[in-house]
Order: sequence, then C-alpha cells, then structure tokens
Amino acid sequence: MSPRTLKVALLQERDRGSVNANLDAIEAGLREAAKASTQLVLLQEIHNGPYFCQHESVEEFDRAESIPGPSTDRIGKLAAELKLVVVASLFERRAAGLYHNTAVVFDRSENIAGTYRKMHIPDDPAYYEKFYFTPGDLGFHPIDTSVGKLGVLVCWDQWYPEAARLMALAGAELLLYPTAIGWDPADPQDEKDRQRDAWTTVQRGHAVANGVPVLTCNRVGFEPAPDEGRGAQFWGSSFVAGPQGEVLAKANDDGRELLIADIDMARSEAVRRIWPFLRDRRIDAYGDLTKRFRD
Repeated sequence: MSPRTLKVALLQERDRGSVNANLDAIEAGLREAAKASTQLVLLQEIHNGPYFCQHESVEEFDRAESIPGPSTDRIGKLAAELKLVVVASLFERRAAGLYHNTAVVFDRSENIAGTYRKMHIPDDPAYYEKFYFTPGDLGFHPIDTSVGKLGVLVCWDQWYPEAARLMALAGAELLLYPTAIGWDPADPQDEKDRQRDAWTTVQRGHAVANGVPVLTCNRVGFEPAPDEGRGAQFWGSSFVAGPQGEVLAKANDDGRELLIADIDMARSEAVRRIWPFLRDRRIDAYGDLTKRFRD
C-alpha cells in the first residue's frame, strides 16, 4: 500500500450577521486553507446565516436559494481559483413549498460535482427542522472527487449508524458531516459534557465500524433565539478522526478556527485487514433493520 497523505481543513465559524459577511468569512477561510496547501475544505451546516430553526416562521424561507444559485456560483469560483475540493452547506429552494438542507461539493471547479440532501430531519426544542426541510431523496451515494469518494452526510445524520454504513458500503473513503449542534444555555455543565461526549463518541464509532476517517465541522458561538427562547450556544469542537476512531485534530469550543489535519488515506485499507467488520457482517440476519421497531 503506497502512502497517500490528504491535507484537510475544517472551517469552524460563527454567524457573521448577513449572507455577504458569512461568504466573505468563508472566502477568507478558503484562501487561508489554500495557502496552507490543503486539498479539501469542509464548511459547517447552513453556513450562510444564523441557525434559523430555533423557531417556526414562514419568513425564514426567504433565506433559501436555488442550487445552482448565487452562493454556489461564488464558492465554485473560489474552488476553481484556489484548486480546492469544497463541501458547502445550503438551504435549498427546490420549488415553491419544497425546501431541503443540502450539501454541495465542488471539485477544484466552478461546476458542482455532486449534492446530498439531509435525510434525517430532527424536530426538537430549538431545532424545529421538520418545519423547514423536506427529507432528502438522493439516497446515500458517495460523491466522486479528485481526492477520493466523499460520503457527505449532514448533522442529525451523524447519530445514525445506518447512514454511515450505507455510505461506506457504497465505497465512501471519507465520511463528512457539516454540523450545527449546541447546548441549551440552561443545562447544567455535567449535562452539557455528556451531550458533547456522546456526539464525539458516536461519530468516532462510525469511523471504527467502517474503517474510514470522519470529518465533522460544527458552527460555534451563541445565537439568540428569534422569539422568547433561551438561544443556542453552538459548541464548536470540530474534529477529524482516523479509521480506528483516533482523534487526529480537534478545534476549540468557543471561537472561529481553521482546523487542519493530515490523513493517511492508506490506513483504511490496513485497518480493514486487521478489523474486517465488513467481511463478518451477517447480512442474512439483518432484515428486521427495515422495521421501525420489533414488537
């Protein structure tokens, strides 16, 4: 196995107050990443604005845009200029009354290499995403790029081993999660710690179970609720894990950071040889996984 090192960057950012300000910050981050000789950059979930799903309001749909559209045009031009593979995350207006939470991949080109529409949609206090997002209909298919096959998933998808497994079975060489997750400011510190530890642990588990690296880019900073809610403190802590779940790099929990890591792409093959979980799967016995619950 010939060694192949992939230098990746995760641009952990806070909301800058407007679409243009956020895109300006993304441009600055992409230029910084290119200067550091990275090849792949992952952005956070719904990076063009605040996390508007803290409440339900029809006016928030005005934030959505078409794909292709103004944001993909700007990010695509930067991907081409800087020779970067970029994974972006947008609120997609597909048609009147039909909206998705969509990841978009550029492969060192203005052209879109592929898209993924978020499949698992939460509906929890301050995370009212079912009001806004139609569940994805593109399935779990890796996107071919010059740096490998990218298994792109989005935030709430990261809690589901089925999603990670299906991407891996389809040949994904990396799992990537644009994310927006944070604490309720009213929660005690021990509960906050448990939540973040669970979030990190489950994704490291996806790396272990599938023998592939995992990249998770979370937003950061406090965002007040648009109504009378308590707001959300996004915990940052973006990280890169290797194929045995080892943490290769981790960002801070309270500020903007360009997190850079080197990934040995040959290690997945080596790890799968000593931990052949795909070989030992009992696919003849898993039929009940398609049921909601076994009574």
